Amino acid sequence: MLSYIEYRKSYGLSRETVEEYKRNFQHFLNYLNVNGITTLNLINQHLLLNYVNQLGFFTHYTRHRNLSVIKGYLRYLYDQGLTETDFSRVIPKDKYIKQPKLPSTYSKEEVKALLAAIDRSSPKGKRDYAMVLITALLGLRASDVCNLTFENIQWEKNLIVLNQQKTQVRIELPLLSEVGEAIIDYLKYGRPSSELPYIFLHVTSPYDRLNRSTLHSIVCFYLRRADIHYEKQRKHGPHALRHSLAGVLLEKKTPLPVISEVLGHKNTESTRLYLRIDMNSLRQCALEVPPVSHSFYERWSGR
Repeated sequence: MLSYIEYRKSYGLSRETVEEYKRNFQHFLNYLNVNGITTLNLINQHLLLNYVNQLGFFTHYTRHRNLSVIKGYLRYLYDQGLTETDFSRVIPKDKYIKQPKLPSTYSKEEVKALLAAIDRSSPKGKRDYAMVLITALLGLRASDVCNLTFENIQWEKNLIVLNQQKTQVRIELPLLSEVGEAIIDYLKYGRPSSELPYIFLHVTSPYDRLNRSTLHSIVCFYLRRADIHYEKQRKHGPHALRHSLAGVLLEKKTPLPVISEVLGHKNTESTRLYLRIDMNSLRQCALEVPPVSHSFYERWSGR
């Protein structure tokens, strides 16, 4: 399985996708171990079909991704001559169709209330405020916020410069005064002493860097503290703040290429997703409904 991951990495898999592969393989490996499968020659059609059936409790998307990974792995085993049968043909095609979803966003008032809910008197509050502020005002992904190092901050040029973890595309963002002051406040009065190059660290020992799931929990915690309600359809992590920034830029009539540059997209096609939340512009595209003649109603009223 590790060899297959290395093989797939040669095609440019992102770190997040590699982690997803590992999670799927861990689940599959646990299933094999429970069934006493310790060598590849013990894999059979009945075993794989039972595994597929066990995935019925997962969401459609999770099941789809898991089957896709396992199917590719089984094909790899056959191509490498490690199995005599191409068991990838055993994995059935699922009927999952990715439906486009509207990005989850929060209003400017909600984002302001979220930031106001953070108690900045403690080291943890200073750290959390700086991280949430960077996400809300600059639109950085959670992984990039957690991986920020001192080298990424160019104080003399008022810039944040980094290679995005997801796309490896270099991005330069303005170091807004509000963001810079929050970072300085944390570095002077909140960050524990550490030789690590990362700016944001855990508040308790060991003082390691944070991961994106921690930032997700931080945002959720302060949304609840700010009494900001979110229904199931509206996501409530740092990525929603990134979407919200895109919405604010659209309200200001910011050109799409500029928004793409701010969000670090490779091209404007990824940014077009946000056009669906620009309600003011969409209203201008709406067509008038033509009037219906009275004869139409008279014709159907007698039936």
